[in-house]
Amino acid sequence: MTRIVWALLLAVCTGLADAAERVVVLAPHLAELACAAGACDRLVGAVTYTDYPPQAAKLPRVGDAFAVNAEALTALHPDLVLAWTGGTPQEILERLSGLGLRVEPVAIRGLADVAAAIERVGDLLGTPVAARAAAAAYRQRLAALRERYRGARPLRVMYQIEADPAFSVNRLSPISEAISLCGGVNVFADMPQIAAPLSKEAVLAAAPEVVVYGEEDRADDIRRYWQAFPQSDVVRRQRLYAVDASLLARPSPRVLDGVEQLCGVLARARASG
Repeated sequence: MTRIVWALLLAVCTGLADAAERVVVLAPHLAELACAAGACDRLVGAVTYTDYPPQAAKLPRVGDAFAVNAEALTALHPDLVLAWTGGTPQEILERLSGLGLRVEPVAIRGLADVAAAIERVGDLLGTPVAARAAAAAYRQRLAALRERYRGARPLRVMYQIEADPAFSVNRLSPISEAISLCGGVNVFADMPQIAAPLSKEAVLAAAPEVVVYGEEDRADDIRRYWQAFPQSDVVRRQRLYAVDASLLARPSPRVLDGVEQLCGVLARARASG
C-alpha cells in the first residue's frame, strides 16, 4: 500500500514539474476552461472575443480563432498553446508546431465532454486538484438538469440564426444537444450541414412550435420575419424567445447557464398551453 501511495505522489509531482507556466489559448472557451481549472494566472495570451472571466478579457491578443499572428504569439514566450480540436485550422497547428511550440488540442464534442476538458487542462497546467473539483461540480449540475427535464412534454423547436434567409442548426450543433436535454425536438436536426440557410417553405413545413434565437442575432429582423406567418403556431401563441447564444455556443462550464436559460424558455412555452 505504501508503495502505491508513493507512486501516486511521484506521478502527481512529476506532472506538476512539467506543468505549463505561460499559456496562450486559441479559442475563447479555452480561457474559460483554464480559469475553471484554477489556472487563470498561467494565461499570457488569447484570441479575439475572449471576454470571460474578466482577467482573461484583458490578455494580449494573438489573432482570432481562425487566423493567428505567429509573431505576436511567439513574442509572449509561451511554453504551451492550447488549441481547439475541430476549430483551430490544421495549418495553424502545423505552423506553430513547426516553430517549436508545444501545442495541445482540447476536444469537446458534447456537454458531457466539458468536465473531461477541464480535467485535461488542469493536468496540463499543473492544477489537477482544482480542476477535478470544478469538473465534479459541472457533472453534478449537468446530471441535475438532465433529471429535472427528463420526461418533459416534447416541443418542436427551431433555433434561428439571422433572418431572410433564416439559418438553423442540425444535430451536430451543441445547441441541438441543449434543445434535446430541455425536452425539445430540433426540427432541423437532420439537415446535412451543421448550419445552413432555409427557405420560408422549409421553415413552414417544419412546423416549429417554438422559435429560439440569440439576443445578439438581430432580434428585430427575426421578429419581422415571423410577422409574415400570422397563422403559424409560433406567432399565434407568441412563442419567439431570445436566449444568450454566447453561453449556449461556447463549450465551457457556463454553457450550463445557457442550457438552464433555454430550458426555462421551453418550460414557459409549455405553460402557455
